[in-house]
Amino acid sequence: MELWMIFTKLILLLYIAFTCIRAEVSHISWVVLTFLLYFCLTITMYILKNQTIKRVLLLLSIALTCLGYFLVLPIFCLVLPLSLIELAAEFVHNRLTLLILSLIPILYVEAQLQPLYGLAATLSFLIFTMAHIYHDKLEKNEDQIDTMRKTLHKLTQNINENTEYIRQSEYTFKLEERNRISQEIHDKIGHSMTGALFQMEAAKRLMETDRPKATELLQNAINISKDGIEKIRLTLKNLKPPTEQVGINRMKLLLDDFNSKQSIKTVLTYEGNLEHITPIQWKIINENVTESLTNAMKYSSATLVSIDVKVLNKIIRVEVKDNGVGTETIKKGLGIIGMEERTASLNGTIIVDSSHGFSVTTLLPIAST
Repeated sequence: MELWMIFTKLILLLYIAFTCIRAEVSHISWVVLTFLLYFCLTITMYILKNQTIKRVLLLLSIALTCLGYFLVLPIFCLVLPLSLIELAAEFVHNRLTLLILSLIPILYVEAQLQPLYGLAATLSFLIFTMAHIYHDKLEKNEDQIDTMRKTLHKLTQNINENTEYIRQSEYTFKLEERNRISQEIHDKIGHSMTGALFQMEAAKRLMETDRPKATELLQNAINISKDGIEKIRLTLKNLKPPTEQVGINRMKLLLDDFNSKQSIKTVLTYEGNLEHITPIQWKIINENVTESLTNAMKYSSATLVSIDVKVLNKIIRVEVKDNGVGTETIKKGLGIIGMEERTASLNGTIIVDSSHGFSVTTLLPIAST
């Protein structure tokens, strides 16, 4: 705001100087002295931030302007309105009142200067008002930026705390799961193996003295071992998640990672019996989806990408479709060729369509059981 005021006063002073030169004023030294004093007061006023000193310097500049009008050059009164507006703005907030105060001296200036003074007062008022509005908006924006910065800092802190909490929770969950597995092996399998070992030790001792009893103990040990092996198999089976859960969850993690890094939104839908999709087929599907998302991000200018997984009677159909610009001619680059080669290794097919946006459909045969 200070720069606006300095620039306005400088323009007025240049106009006054130009008028003096054209009028060939005889006492030019007094005019120069008045200019220098006024300029020094103005610069000092904007350098010092103390409001009291600023008001005193404004009063001095007004007094100097009045002296310049009466003793040096009448046209010097053109710089008076802006100083009056600046001083009155400290106490009066009504803009119409400021304009009236700046126009009051027009009653006392020479008649030939009244139109020029009125124009200078009006322009000074308009420039001051615009500068004040701009300054208020700037301060408001700075306050908003400070508020947003503080909010962002709090959000970042919360994210870091949540990330640490999640990390600790995952670590605790792993420890609890390891403890549960260890306890289950100890309670079920460990007891069985210990019982079988005792039976075999007893059979070893009775082998020469009581062969039938030793044979019976060995058979018991075999049965106990078989039971223990079955418990191990069941424990591992319960621990291992179903293939379809691993596949679809890996797909969700892939899309979550993509959404966190890109502005493109993704939507995943799936239907049918996902158990028919083998691990190797899930691998090919995830690689094709990743390649399709990369192409959509680079070339499509899309805002939405839909991924649809359907398990039909004979085939698995995975379509990745965006709402982008599409293309009239499809040029198969390394990405599409790579998808075709991967899919062909499992006797599958890739269908590429660009009629509405861009879509890549992966068709894989369901493995016969």
